[in-house]
Amino acid sequence: VFDLPTRLFHWLLALSFLGAYVTGDSERWRDLHALFGYTALVLVVFRIAWGLVGTRYARLSALRPSPRRAFAYLRSLFTRTPEHHAGHNPAGSLAIVALLVLTLATSLVGLATLNELGGEWVAELHEGLANAMLALVLVHVAGVIVGSLAHGENLPLAMMTGRKKGRPDEAISRPFALVGIALLLLVVALWTGVLPRP
Repeated sequence: VFDLPTRLFHWLLALSFLGAYVTGDSERWRDLHALFGYTALVLVVFRIAWGLVGTRYARLSALRPSPRRAFAYLRSLFTRTPEHHAGHNPAGSLAIVALLVLTLATSLVGLATLNELGGEWVAELHEGLANAMLALVLVHVAGVIVGSLAHGENLPLAMMTGRKKGRPDEAISRPFALVGIALLLLVVALWTGVLPRP
């Protein structure tokens, strides 16, 4: 159900956020911090574009974030018949949209900080947004653990293999491996300096 570009985006964004967060307080690692942050920005721009043209569960229209639907889904996890979704569940959809918005905001404010625009308050805003992202990531991980236990399926593994329990008609037609490889090459080109970065 999850195509290769979506899966690579997920893990590359997780790696970029972790790298940026760990290197955020060190002047010595400032360039590496900026590289991870810039990579996160590029990944989000890709994900938004892929959300317009990608496979059915990658599309932004499939996410339909709704706090009401998310809370109803979360309540169902503690019943004998939890709601099952082939793609992203309503709580996951809400988290994805929030993470995309927070990543975009954190990266853009980070670029402003890097270029010394706006003064100290911009740097503090950047740090605050990064901490909000960390909190959301921790909630997301907790939700994945609870969802995996409730459904008896390994959701992190599904985000690696692309496969989940479901009916054959719920499957996507193909994994779009070439788009995924192109995304991976783009990130490698950024990390190796083949492509210029700010």
